Amino acid sequence: METQRKSSGDDDGGERGLLHTWRGYSCSVTPERLLLPGPVLQVALGTRHGVLLVEGGQVYSFGELPWKQSQAGEPAKPTLESALSGQRVVAVAAGSFHSGAVTEDGGVHMWGDNGSGQCGLSGLSTVPNPTPVALLDSDAASPPQTAPVLELACGAQHTLALSAQREVWAWGSGGQLGLGAAAFPVWKPQKVEHLAGRHVLQVACGASHSLALVRCLSPQDVHRPLVDKCRQCNQLLFTMTDKEDHVIISDGHYCPLGAEPAEGAHGLEAPAPSTQALKTSPSEPVLCFHAAASSNSLAPAGGADPTQDSENEASAASDGAPPASDSDHSARSGGGGASGVKGSPYPDEQAVKDYLKRLSENTQADQAAKATLLTSEGRLTTGSTLNSLVASCASAVGERVASTYEALSLKRMMNFYLPSGVARADGPAAVAAGLAGVAGDNTAERVRQEDPTQAKKSSSTGDIREEEAEGLRRRLSLPGLLSQGRYAVHLLSSSYTLLLSPRLLRKAGRPRMRAVALTPLGGAVPGAHEVFPTLQTEVWSWGHGEHGQLGHGDSLARLQPLCIKSLNNKEVVRVAAGAHHSLALTAQSQVFSWGSNSSGQLGHMESPSTVPRLAKLSEGIRVWDISAGDRHTLLLADGDCFLPIIYYSGQQVKEGVDESHGQQEEGKEEEEQVGGYTQQPVLLPFCMDLGYVSNVVAGGQRCVALSDRNVMGFIASLHELASAERKFYCKLCTIKTQIIRPLLELESLSSSLSPAAIGLLQTLAGRFSLLCHLTGQHAASLTANLRRVRDVKSLLILDHGSIFLDSYDEYCSAVGNFQVMGGFQTLTKPSLDFFGKSPELLKRLSECSEENPTMADLLVALFFLPTRHLHEYGRLLLKLATCFEVCSDEYQMLQDSCSKFEALALQLKRKRKDADYTFHFWKSFPGKMTDSLRKPHRRLICESSNKALTLQNAGRFSVNWFIVFNDALVHAQFSTHHVFPLATLWVEPIPEENTSLYGLKVITPEETFNLLASSAMEKAKWLRSINQAVEQALSGTGQDTASVSSSSGSGQKLEPPISRTASYTFYKDGRLKDATYEGRWLAGKPNGRGVLKWPDGRIYTGTFKNGLEDGFGEFVAPNKTLNKADHYQGHWKDGKMHGVGTYRYASGEVYDGFFQDSMRHGHGVLRSGKLNTSSPSVFIGQWLQDKKTGYGVFDDITKGEKYMGMWQDHLRQGTGVVVTQFGLYYEGAFKDNKMMGTGILLSEDDTTYEGEFSDDWTLNGKGVLTMANGDYLEGSFNGEWGSGLKVAGSYFKPHLFLDTDKDKTHTVKLGRLCVRAEDKWKAVFEECWRQLGCEEPGRGETGTAWENIAVSLTTSRRHIQDSPETLSQSHSRTLESLEVIPQHVGLITMERYHTIRLYLIKACDTPLHPLGRLLETLVAVYRMTYVGVGANRRLLPQAVNEIKSYLNRIFQIVRFLFPDLPEEGGLIPEPTTNVQDKKDPGSDDAPPESPKPGRVVSSSALLLPVLLPRLYPPLFTLYALEKEREDDVYWECVLRLNKQPDLALLAFLGVQQKFWPVPISIPMPSPGEKQQVLSSTKDVCFASAVETLQQISTTFTPSDKLQLIQLTFEEITQEVQALLKQDFLWSMDDLFPVFLYVVLRARIRNLGSEVSLIEDLMDPCVQHGEHGIMFTTLKACYYQIQHEKIT
Repeated sequence: METQRKSSGDDDGGERGLLHTWRGYSCSVTPERLLLPGPVLQVALGTRHGVLLVEGGQVYSFGELPWKQSQAGEPAKPTLESALSGQRVVAVAAGSFHSGAVTEDGGVHMWGDNGSGQCGLSGLSTVPNPTPVALLDSDAASPPQTAPVLELACGAQHTLALSAQREVWAWGSGGQLGLGAAAFPVWKPQKVEHLAGRHVLQVACGASHSLALVRCLSPQDVHRPLVDKCRQCNQLLFTMTDKEDHVIISDGHYCPLGAEPAEGAHGLEAPAPSTQALKTSPSEPVLCFHAAASSNSLAPAGGADPTQDSENEASAASDGAPPASDSDHSARSGGGGASGVKGSPYPDEQAVKDYLKRLSENTQADQAAKATLLTSEGRLTTGSTLNSLVASCASAVGERVASTYEALSLKRMMNFYLPSGVARADGPAAVAAGLAGVAGDNTAERVRQEDPTQAKKSSSTGDIREEEAEGLRRRLSLPGLLSQGRYAVHLLSSSYTLLLSPRLLRKAGRPRMRAVALTPLGGAVPGAHEVFPTLQTEVWSWGHGEHGQLGHGDSLARLQPLCIKSLNNKEVVRVAAGAHHSLALTAQSQVFSWGSNSSGQLGHMESPSTVPRLAKLSEGIRVWDISAGDRHTLLLADGDCFLPIIYYSGQQVKEGVDESHGQQEEGKEEEEQVGGYTQQPVLLPFCMDLGYVSNVVAGGQRCVALSDRNVMGFIASLHELASAERKFYCKLCTIKTQIIRPLLELESLSSSLSPAAIGLLQTLAGRFSLLCHLTGQHAASLTANLRRVRDVKSLLILDHGSIFLDSYDEYCSAVGNFQVMGGFQTLTKPSLDFFGKSPELLKRLSECSEENPTMADLLVALFFLPTRHLHEYGRLLLKLATCFEVCSDEYQMLQDSCSKFEALALQLKRKRKDADYTFHFWKSFPGKMTDSLRKPHRRLICESSNKALTLQNAGRFSVNWFIVFNDALVHAQFSTHHVFPLATLWVEPIPEENTSLYGLKVITPEETFNLLASSAMEKAKWLRSINQAVEQALSGTGQDTASVSSSSGSGQKLEPPISRTASYTFYKDGRLKDATYEGRWLAGKPNGRGVLKWPDGRIYTGTFKNGLEDGFGEFVAPNKTLNKADHYQGHWKDGKMHGVGTYRYASGEVYDGFFQDSMRHGHGVLRSGKLNTSSPSVFIGQWLQDKKTGYGVFDDITKGEKYMGMWQDHLRQGTGVVVTQFGLYYEGAFKDNKMMGTGILLSEDDTTYEGEFSDDWTLNGKGVLTMANGDYLEGSFNGEWGSGLKVAGSYFKPHLFLDTDKDKTHTVKLGRLCVRAEDKWKAVFEECWRQLGCEEPGRGETGTAWENIAVSLTTSRRHIQDSPETLSQSHSRTLESLEVIPQHVGLITMERYHTIRLYLIKACDTPLHPLGRLLETLVAVYRMTYVGVGANRRLLPQAVNEIKSYLNRIFQIVRFLFPDLPEEGGLIPEPTTNVQDKKDPGSDDAPPESPKPGRVVSSSALLLPVLLPRLYPPLFTLYALEKEREDDVYWECVLRLNKQPDLALLAFLGVQQKFWPVPISIPMPSPGEKQQVLSSTKDVCFASAVETLQQISTTFTPSDKLQLIQLTFEEITQEVQALLKQDFLWSMDDLFPVFLYVVLRARIRNLGSEVSLIEDLMDPCVQHGEHGIMFTTLKACYYQIQHEKIT
């Protein structure tokens, strides 16, 4: 005690990690304190020495250290291991006589006795100083990597390491390595393959056994490869037995140790040869076998009758041990002494063949043969067949448990799966279950032969009933997972034995509450899996078992890790191993112990001690740290207060006996210990003096405790937090196991609760479980924090506070929902049946203080109990915070968390109050309405039963009751009620204009009513309550109703937004009856984007305005008869289709165009035809109220006819033109869809009829028929064209009598009887004017027009920004520049003229601009008219006139937009001379050398460049057809004349000699000079002029073409001037032949068409100028060439 007193005055270093050591438990013992230079972080004790880890990473050894040369015999004081200086050590371990350390980077250092290789260094018997040992992972990469290590554990002759990959490595000697090595010692660290693929959490070593704490397989881990057969005896780890009506899949493989290799025997402590331990009954050979339960040596060896066996199981079950269902060894074939020696009891070939034959009776013989090819040792070569069988069976189990159990008979399974298994014997089939990791070793697998007698007994771990309560939920809720295309099956994760029988499946199918997983799998909360410590763990053990220290219920050894079944689902969080006993600590602070109990070290006196049993501790003692020495156990626990207390269990150490006598003690164990040990754990009296103990360590005979002083109350607060959490977890577990689970399993539950209530109860139980699990994980993490770091930073409750808050919130909601629905009242009867009339247990657990509470009150109190713990969190976090400076980060973090928990506690209290209030309200509410209105999540906010609120103008005797819930306002009347969802409820106060009425106006989508409050205060209260409820319903916060009322008491009103998003179903008769709207609202009306769905399948998606469809939207209306839907996409106005849109009819027709009042109205295109095939008929034109009326073009592709003319009510009526694909042309009158009246008909060969018609192509009446050669018939005609005409009349042959007058009358003039160009497409132009805001062309405000343009551009642009993929960058740039309105008033100068021209070009470039839209439509209609059948040469004049009419009409619009633009033919003055010099060259298209008085404004100059390129193809085709004959003649001539060389052609054309290029006799022309012209050369003269002229075919507009002709003339002039070396003026006589030469050489194919096009569309102001003369020259050349005769 002296040392202790002294150190209390030390500096801060003395406050943490103080080390106390003592031996035994007698009253006189006082712990001695070891002084060290810094706080001790970790202690490890061997038999006679110890290792300390001090802060800063230094390592000290003390005790007897015989491997150090310096210390001969006496025990050493702590000495520094200087070999480790410079390394930062993070963990230490001590075995019996050796030590190990782990450095920060994961390196391992070992020292001490190495006689059995336990230091991992070959060739040395002792290692005096810490020496590095490498763990080389050969699997990882081609150069083996070293595996970093987290922790070490050391035994007597072996060492285990846990790597960062969570794999176990072992070295040293003995079966406890788990390596199945052939010879010992194993010098080099090796991986324990049997645990590969599993996540190991901790390892511990006893003298000759090993323990591992392993995380249960979670779904993520299943795909990791698992070992599928025993490495030692090479038999399958998984077996499957086919019983009469079920399949047993078992994984309880165990492998006795066999004779240990001799090298292991020279260790310090020779292990008892395990063969002796095994040969307890001489009839049993040493066998490797794979039954699911290990044989228990207490059970009869064989021949027991079934009844006795089941009793045996039952008794074992009641003890908490797994039952020993004896798998009758001696009855097995292949036994006998020999196999005992060999240790390889393989059945002979015949037995295996019989077995497989039994398994697969019905498979074809050859497959069976393949499957049973056995090698000489009796190995099954295609071992994977059974493996894939296990997999397939298990997958079927996982996926289709309930539906297909009858198909699971193994024989059928074999027939089904075996062929595939055989086919891929070494492929993935072996890995199929995710359990067979080692596909390469398939040949070495063995099949166990089942004896028929054994099939009578169940080889599962006892009958399923014993484990039902714990395991069944878990197993049945395990999903069958498909992982990477193979069946990965949870059920085989080496910890569950699965017995599937119809009885079990019937039970699972029962409508009972078993399905609630009260033990959540994986992390309690998604995402929390890795952060929070896992509670789903298994304990695996291996090594020697003579004292039962392996915990499998026998004393056999195991060479490989095997899971201790009885500790599954016990939530083990830590394991410890003494010399020959083992301990496991659970999350619920209980300790299981098993193994040697010679000195009472197990803490209980029950036998057998070969299975884990609970240590005997008095009620309320919660253990949180354990440690085990040679013959004693130390437990660190919480008592009544949170100061830790220490319990000791085991041998008393006599004061006089010195440690050195320890060896003799082992021999004299029995007599020395009489009365010298504890019967159950005893409290060490001095533990209160040690302060806050954080760790206890036992080893050899010594005990050590590490403690901290309570600086500033910090340590105490940490301990208090952890202690409170452990206590709370134990409490929750008790409630779960003693109340919730029994309640859920009551048979009477389904009768007394409705299915809905049962569902709510299940949700509640599930949430309770999650909360409980989270608390357990948190308690485990706090305990771990206490044991190692003891700081605030790593507290999960700070970093992951939201997980706690959410869990509590959800749990509280679940309790509230169950309470509101009266669940606790209905639970009363089942609870009374179960807990009896005096529910003491409930009273104690629910901490209920009332006198004689009702059962329902007790249950409510019990279920709301967990929410009280939030205050505790708040209090303890605040307490921790006070330990820090106010300005520190830690203080801030703790303070924030504290306030969050306190706030939630308040909120949940309010929630509970709301639930209570609502529940009592339902009790008093009239019954009929309760059922329909009572919903689990619905809470009451306020109600008007006190007549505080009445309906205005209500009848005198009417009952009006208003109830505000958190999701709806209910208006209840005498027998009916109306529910108004809050999301679509608007309430506003009616101003009290000095009336005494306090009114509220309530607006809902279909009703508006006024409510009267009894006073101004009531009015304010209701207004606030409703608004608040609406606000919360919209924000989704739900039931925290009072939260705002308290804060908004200060007077600020909470107004919910008038515009909001909500969903609503209309119920009143009318257009919207039963339709559901989801989208934006404004004051009770749909407004903004939304979706409206009718029950008959109609759907509108788009924008709304004031409750009606308005703006852009899509509409789908199903067509019942055709079983398809009509689909409209376009613009709406006031609930009707209005504006431009596309309507796809179910019949396959598509209308694209304008609508008005949901009717086709304006310009539109209708494409129809069977299901829109490739050749529908198309109508494009004007519509009036859903009918074709006005000008339109109808293309009937099936008939091959095209009609262009007037319509009325869907019929052709008025003048029109028809052309057919056979070249017939008709123009004239139509009536009632028929040609009727006067008309002209032409056929392809120019035969013409002009006269009366009565039907399509039917002549009837007077007329004239003119032949192609000019002869004509005059008279009355009758009959159909082309099928024999009846004629009565005269025949004339005019050319005989040169009768000129008559002749004139019969050149038929076309175009008189067709629609005038100005009357075509009026609707298109009207639409454009309308977009500019003019009702009629030219009537309107220019300013308004520009505003409309800007608006349409910006809205379209916004519309497109939602789907940017439709917009190219250049397009969006154009749009941006167009949004700037150009200057549109004021004098037009040349400069302004150019800006206008550029603006028009851009505007016409985008369809979003009204002009661009117009142009796009015009191009479409033009192409529709003149392409295909419309490409008829007789239509050329109409096509040209149509273009001219377009120009005029567009020009009218342009002049409206730019009112100061002169009219057609007007002049723009040139800028004045002083500006001209600078501006002129850039501002004028024309070559600058011809100064003009000004620019003439014309529609063609402004608009043709924009329009013509788009209309060029159809137009030019018509020209080509019209000029076909002339062009052919011209072309023939061109080809003929072009065969001549240059000089000959020049001579032929009569070009004057002086213009011929001169032949110069230079051998090679130098670059600047003309090439030599010889008599034979071709295509050299005037080459540049020829090239220029050829470009005429690449231009569109006449002005561009004329420009090129002018350039050609200039090129010719330049060349001639170069020849003549002087200025020169042309005369026509000189020029014409030269130009003719150039035209011939240019070889322009369709020159006639080009000439006609220029002539027709030339700007009239150019005709008499220079361009006009040049054009005339070109035209003359064309005619000259046609008539050229070669002389």
